[in-house]
Amino acid sequence: MSIENTETNSKTYNWSNKSILIADDELFNLKLIEKSLQSTKINVFIAQNGEQAVQIFKDNPTIDIILMDIRMPYMDGVEAIKIIRKENRNVPIIAFTAYALTNDEVNALNYGCNDYISKPSQPQFILQKINEFIK
Repeated sequence: MSIENTETNSKTYNWSNKSILIADDELFNLKLIEKSLQSTKINVFIAQNGEQAVQIFKDNPTIDIILMDIRMPYMDGVEAIKIIRKENRNVPIIAFTAYALTNDEVNALNYGCNDYISKPSQPQFILQKINEFIK
């Protein structure tokens, strides 16, 4: 293993003054991301569908970043993104989808996502992506 890879894999983040909304209907994904974020000390909000994501964001408009699954029950991620973008044009939204090669990715970017992560992804990669957008 090269030194560069070792440094990347061991990078830690301190986001104790930040918050993230994670919207995903898969419990395994939620637990994986939540566990990956534990060491960062970021405040985590969880939604299991788009309706919950929109409501949590409306109730907590200072959320710093959103990780949004695209395919969820009740309201999908694209619809939730559209509504959130009407509330806030600037909050970074990263689509987190298993359908990265379909129109879901294009739709998510067209409706206001800043980036996307395809599932499955390594926890350190997810942290690096979040770090690109969190200020």
